[in-house]
Amino acid sequence: MGRRVLALTCCAAAVSAIVSAAAPSAIAADGPAFLDARELPPQAGTAWHAGPVTSGTPDPLPFCVGGALPGATSQHRAFRTDVDADAVQVTVVERDETHARSLAALLNAAVKGCAERAEQQDPDVTAEWRDYGRVDAEDGASVQGVRTAHAWTGNDVHLFAVGRDGRTVTVVHWGRMGTFKDAPVNPFKKTTRTAVDKLYRG
Repeated sequence: MGRRVLALTCCAAAVSAIVSAAAPSAIAADGPAFLDARELPPQAGTAWHAGPVTSGTPDPLPFCVGGALPGATSQHRAFRTDVDADAVQVTVVERDETHARSLAALLNAAVKGCAERAEQQDPDVTAEWRDYGRVDAEDGASVQGVRTAHAWTGNDVHLFAVGRDGRTVTVVHWGRMGTFKDAPVNPFKKTTRTAVDKLYRG
């Protein structure tokens, strides 16, 4: 993903900046558990570093899904590597399962329409979406991918997971420079299962 994604679209996540600048807010002790750095897809030549679990949505908002996230009820954790891979997890506890199902559907739709929106926002961008299918975890999860390309900055590839357990919804965004062949789909599905299994039932 890297800094090139910010040049590509205004809503891409500057995750390394979030990790260094965000101060942890008060998080309820019985809130949903988040991924640990070691539970993300391995990145050759570097380790993942996790930021604190913080109330609210990341600033700037995550690529593709940021506009669908409710700020008041979100918590997030940002991850970075020493190279070009970044990730962020955002978790929302809704008032009931009906609202949680609606939010999960909204997030999945936001990812599915992301490539088209990116091309509309910048005529120098080309983008492509892929559906990587369902993941068997609690009340369900799905994985999608988006590749973006800019004439001057090359390719970036993103993976998104949206999952739900009861009234709790989580979305994980992973990204780096590269194309779909550089996306660790199977390890990311394992990350997705872990993220959803760590949620609690409200």
